[in-house]
Amino acid sequence: MSRRKNIIKRKIFPDPLFKSKLLTKFINIIMKNGKKTIAQFIVYNALNNLINLTNEFSLNVFKKAIHNIGPVVEVKSRRIGGSTYQIPIEVNLKRRNTLAMRWIIEAAYKRKEKTMSLKLSNELFNASNNKGLAFKKRENVHKMADSNKAFAHFKW
Repeated sequence: MSRRKNIIKRKIFPDPLFKSKLLTKFINIIMKNGKKTIAQFIVYNALNNLINLTNEFSLNVFKKAIHNIGPVVEVKSRRIGGSTYQIPIEVNLKRRNTLAMRWIIEAAYKRKEKTMSLKLSNELFNASNNKGLAFKKRENVHKMADSNKAFAHFKW
């Protein structure tokens, strides 16, 4: 770890279509090899498909999906006295949103639909209704934290 000055994080600007910073972050996570226009095309097509699926404003469905998938607690490994414990720790809002986006994208990649925009729109729809692979991942993380609740006093 460097002992020099802290790195200043770059600002994330809102996306041009919906004016949402959360959506820009989502597009940046989907982006591969710097191809942002392709990532934007995929996300905007997925949001258009969401309008057909739900008859609601797609950005609201997107935000609801991220809110539903974001974990409240997670476990971190701590080595104490020669043994390693999984200690449940609360997740702050920024990490919660990042994990939710990452899990939704992972779940979308594993789906069987033909195009990525279809996979993404269906996964976002399922996530907004508390279903799908991403929601199962969240439930598994919560179960792990619940089963290791006895070690919560080790967090410092």
